Amino acid sequence: MPFHRVMAEMARLSHLDRHGAARMVDISAKPETAREATARGAVRMQAATLQAISEGTLPKGDVLIVARIAGIQAAKRTSELIPLCHPLPLTLVEVDCTPDAALPGIRIESRVRCTARTGAEMEALTAVTVTALTIYDMAKSADRWMTIESIQLEGKRGGKSGRVTRPPGTPRTSESGSRRGTRRAAAGTA
Repeated sequence: MPFHRVMAEMARLSHLDRHGAARMVDISAKPETAREATARGAVRMQAATLQAISEGTLPKGDVLIVARIAGIQAAKRTSELIPLCHPLPLTLVEVDCTPDAALPGIRIESRVRCTARTGAEMEALTAVTVTALTIYDMAKSADRWMTIESIQLEGKRGGKSGRVTRPPGTPRTSESGSRRGTRRAAAGTA
């Protein structure tokens, strides 16, 4: 590729400087707006493992309580895990874990809010991911072949693009787990 095309491509990529080195994007000129992002995922497992989680009989204790707290903590530390991600002043992190016998497994949803110059998508995705990993860690003695799947952004609002939701026809985590009947943990500040 000719040098001028390489330079043009690098200019288009916001996380590369003029020398091609990775950099954090300067967002100081952007206005602070209310932001929210939601993400979903699932952990598929044997029916017996789901039953043990639901009954609280696994040796490591209450899987869903520990997993939700881990997801909340991870959302708050996303910028320490993702190198070019800005630290955000989160005002709310919710993590819902819904047992689903039809999967069988646990469906996970996170919601993250803040007032900031950049969105909270990475925090919502990180919350779901770490919740799923914690479920796996807590239950692996019962089922080492669990599958973490379908971690995806469901929607976001705030900033220049306003409200954006996952378009119809794109791969989607099943929505059979509703907010009713879920166990939820939330962390927020006033």
